[in-house]
Amino acid sequence: MIKIEADLHVHSMFSGHAYSTIDELAEEASNKGLKMIALTDHGPALPGGTHFNYFNNLKVLPEKIKGVRILRGIEANILNDGSLDLAERYFRDLNFVACGIHMNTGYTNTRVREHTRATINAIKNPLVDMVTHPINLSNMIDLEDIVQAAKEYDVILEINASSHKKMERSRGDKKLSRKLIKLALKNDNLLALNSDAHYRDLVGDLSNLEPVVGDGLITNDNIINSSMEKVLKFLEKKNKVNLSN
Repeated sequence: MIKIEADLHVHSMFSGHAYSTIDELAEEASNKGLKMIALTDHGPALPGGTHFNYFNNLKVLPEKIKGVRILRGIEANILNDGSLDLAERYFRDLNFVACGIHMNTGYTNTRVREHTRATINAIKNPLVDMVTHPINLSNMIDLEDIVQAAKEYDVILEINASSHKKMERSRGDKKLSRKLIKLALKNDNLLALNSDAHYRDLVGDLSNLEPVVGDGLITNDNIINSSMEKVLKFLEKKNKVNLSN
């Protein structure tokens, strides 16, 4: 199974439906040998989501907690036209911007072409770094078009472990996730395997992805967050971090 050094999709209690503090998440990451987490609490359009001032004040966080590098981030909500649910001025103080489609956010598109158009418009935003759970059975997209757009605009595509959790209603699909991976590998896209943890014990936990990638479909070389250094170089190129300091 792929080993990661950075989990780029982690939620704290400030998301409104997650259950651990930032310190608890960092401590768990440290215990599991992770070097980095991206703190990606939900944007304000999601019920119970995080107030805009929370993102404005993330700058008070230290660069490292419990020895783990903390990326000040967000999982913004993609709206009908592909815009995001937070004013751009707040994104400029963050060093990692993820975005995805979520229900109960005012998002009302229903067709594959509408989901695809909204996602591509979000990808075109120069402040966006990663699309979360592009495989979502509730919001199907054209994978070929998304892969092309993500490559053109240098945006990471996520393979989401939480989406493949065994439950009555899962948004993930093994066949589609493998198709996305194969398309991305052929097109030399950036991929990340993330936990989407909403509780400390799940930080860095990719066990749900074993049926998807456990047969060697991808290697550490294909995954940007297999190395913290690869993540930092990507963010430096996008002027989100400064490695010379």
